[in-house]
Amino acid sequence: MSLRINNNIAAFNAHRNLSISDDMLSRSLEKLSSGYKINRAADDAAGLAISEGLRANIRSYRKAIDNTNQSTSLLQVAEGAMNEIGNILQRLKELATQASSANVSSSDRSKLDAESTQLEAEIDRIADSTKYGSTVLINGAFGAASSIGAQDLTAVGISAGSKINVSSVIDTSARYTINDAAGTAITLTNGTVTQTIYVSGTGAQTLNFTALGVKIELDANYSASNELDAKFFTVSTATQKIWVGSTGTASTDSISVSLGDLNTAVLANGSNFNADLSTLGGAQSALDNIDTAISYVATKRGDVGATQSRLLFAAASIAVTIENTIAAESIIRDADMAHEMTTFTKNQVLLQAGNAMLAQANMMPQMVLKLLG
Repeated sequence: MSLRINNNIAAFNAHRNLSISDDMLSRSLEKLSSGYKINRAADDAAGLAISEGLRANIRSYRKAIDNTNQSTSLLQVAEGAMNEIGNILQRLKELATQASSANVSSSDRSKLDAESTQLEAEIDRIADSTKYGSTVLINGAFGAASSIGAQDLTAVGISAGSKINVSSVIDTSARYTINDAAGTAITLTNGTVTQTIYVSGTGAQTLNFTALGVKIELDANYSASNELDAKFFTVSTATQKIWVGSTGTASTDSISVSLGDLNTAVLANGSNFNADLSTLGGAQSALDNIDTAISYVATKRGDVGATQSRLLFAAASIAVTIENTIAAESIIRDADMAHEMTTFTKNQVLLQAGNAMLAQANMMPQMVLKLLG
């Protein structure tokens, strides 16, 4: 046996093992106190990357469930209004049936027509005022879009900074024509409603045609000449999408919703609805017109109900996906507390043994004193 003073190899060895045990004990304490076996990237770089992706998906799925719940509420608002329009049409059918009979006098028929006119006006009021928040639902503006490109006016001589906003448009079946003769007056008409507003010369400005629900936003290139004169656009009701997934793939992660237009201008299955009960012939013709409208409204209500049913199944599916994704993330990231407690106990014992052995190793150089004495 060799005895050395300057380098106590046994003590160094005991200290190295003690340091390892102390580090392992600290890691065990960290895992037990946090509940995670991955607390930093160094613990498991690959596992951390995978679990972070799963966590992001879980949060996205939870928001998707919120989307389905809120969209169900939106559809309930729309369906409730459709129900009232259906009730009005049922009453109009009553009035038309009564007015179609020869036993009703012209005077009485005019009274029936007066009520019919008021009921038709109420249909339009309901269609234009039914909203979810600030979003109008059943007057054709839900998802309405201009037919000119992506709502920009590049095609009609103005730079891409200008655009047409038709989110509040009243009539989606019309052709909108602009009269922009040289000067400050600009007129927009859909054939039924016409509105003229005055621009403030050249440059960026917004032309707000409130009577038609159209905003034309012009940029600095507008010159107040006749750039928009005789230009026209149409409006289509685009399908809106409810996002129920965690990726940007619309075909698999969204559900399409279309509520249609229940204004009297298109209520007769896309044609103008007019229940003229002032004459015998008009009342008899109105019966078929009303039946067409009733069928149209019933179809739209059926579409809404089918979408609500689909959203319920989508929400249930997302809930299962969340549960399974959480389980997958838990396997990667959560600590097995029983296993970690076993490791902690082992490291405690090793730390105590290391301390004892380091003390013993530090005593060994003292044996040299016996040789020197």
